[in-house]
Amino acid sequence: MRLTDRRILITGGGSGFGRVTAETFAREGARVAILDRDMAGASQTATVCGGHAFEADVTDEASVNAAVQAAAAAMGGIDGVVNSAGIMSSSTFEDTGLDEWKRVIDVNLTGPYLVCRAALPHLRAAGSATIVNIASGQALLPSLTGCGYAASKAGVMMFTKSLAVELAPTIRANAICPGASDTPMTRKVIPLIEVEKREALARTYALKRLTEPQEVANAILFLTSSESSGVTGIALAVDCGRTFH
Repeated sequence: MRLTDRRILITGGGSGFGRVTAETFAREGARVAILDRDMAGASQTATVCGGHAFEADVTDEASVNAAVQAAAAAMGGIDGVVNSAGIMSSSTFEDTGLDEWKRVIDVNLTGPYLVCRAALPHLRAAGSATIVNIASGQALLPSLTGCGYAASKAGVMMFTKSLAVELAPTIRANAICPGASDTPMTRKVIPLIEVEKREALARTYALKRLTEPQEVANAILFLTSSESSGVTGIALAVDCGRTFH
């Protein structure tokens, strides 16, 4: 029960890494509030976790502010934030139009900024608070396509490091850089259901497999718990050895 009575806000908790993280945190004693555009998914997660669900578009400041305040009221404060909401793009630079570029940056980079900004007074009031932002292995080593996605996640990584400097010593901020994993977001872009393509991708990883969502959730748990009390400003790769050097 490493998170007993800690109050954690999780964006994108309706599916993927966010949902697995919420379920993991609940098992460790945390109270969770789920923010997601998919209210059905958020409600399902909240039901399983015994938590709260709030509809929010992370690109919209008013929507984020309202949802964060509602979450803080429901939990009696906020001790930690996990920014898991995101979208993926595999377009090449040449094929990435301005609208797609803006959308990826808005969701993946501006979203965490808005959520952290709205939650900041509550995190400061809590003391010993934590922020964990989900970046990507693409922030460390881009692939042959997806320049907008890689740029947005590299921005998340440096945004997190900046928060670590500015918000210390009462708030720790760290980033997770996952490798490809079989989540709803990834499936929209990479045909992981096709065994041949899945195995071909896995062969490029040192451990010869893709990252499991639970492995990412475990890393987020570590960075949110007191076990990582001396850790801030890192970008932790949880990618089965795709980016190590």
